[in-house]
Amino acid sequence: MKWENRRRSSNVRRGSSYNKGTNYGSRGGIPIRVGGGLGSIILIIILLFFSRLLGGLSGGDSGYEDNNSNQYTEQEYTQSTNESPDRERLEDFLSVILADTEDVWHEKFKEIGSEYEEPVMVPFSGNTRSACGVASKDMGPFYCPLDESIYIDVDFYNQLQNQFGASGDFAFAYVLAHEVGHHVQNQLGILDQTNKLRKTLPSKEYNKYSVAQELQADYFGGLFAYYVEEKGYLDPGDIKEAMDAAAAIGDDRIQEMSGREVNADTFTHGSSAQRKEAFDLGYKYHDIDHSMVFFDRIK
Repeated sequence: MKWENRRRSSNVRRGSSYNKGTNYGSRGGIPIRVGGGLGSIILIIILLFFSRLLGGLSGGDSGYEDNNSNQYTEQEYTQSTNESPDRERLEDFLSVILADTEDVWHEKFKEIGSEYEEPVMVPFSGNTRSACGVASKDMGPFYCPLDESIYIDVDFYNQLQNQFGASGDFAFAYVLAHEVGHHVQNQLGILDQTNKLRKTLPSKEYNKYSVAQELQADYFGGLFAYYVEEKGYLDPGDIKEAMDAAAAIGDDRIQEMSGREVNADTFTHGSSAQRKEAFDLGYKYHDIDHSMVFFDRIK
């Protein structure tokens, strides 16, 4: 990907504070068609993207971490003792990708008569604290809607290549574009709606909405790929790198890698084929309307 000597995002934060008292309130947005009533809202889902890596691959959520403090004054950022030039280069690369997502989503929100609010990216090493709780490298990249920030351990780039066989810089760009997709869902009010369902539906039924939510974020990753290709930023093979990455982290493949029997009823992110299809659809249609197909498919 052609990324050097281009604009870096100013929305990159390391070791800064967040105000626990900030009201991040519910958003309106695009309705999801569901059957049955909606229960009390859950505060946060961060079962996003790679929360089932290593450590048993069994999945899990982190809720909003509560204590008696009104404000965390520091993020408990753990700096790598060997800050290599490669790591600095990867962070620089992600800053450019984040800037590209800002350009894309400002344009897409303008098309629907709305205004895009840019998220923050927090690169870290080891562990750090987010408004959604402690973030660690074992969780993989994730989006926290309570502070509207994306948390990403840059060393995940090596894990993506070595463990999942998804190589190339645009594979990593897809990871960030997927997480930005969750921020887009937050602004559209979709996260609020799926969070409500989580309390009222049996896990088997709720998992269908979790899968739809993740596939929509993959779709938004494909949408992003279309626009950066149109701007001439991609090299030959970049789209394949992203699609290979999408396929590499399907629920079925992760279950197989962990030695478990593949069980579609426990999927929360979608199969390899579904994730690859979602990215492809985003690249093909590159609009917001078609992204709702994953929720419309739920019967």
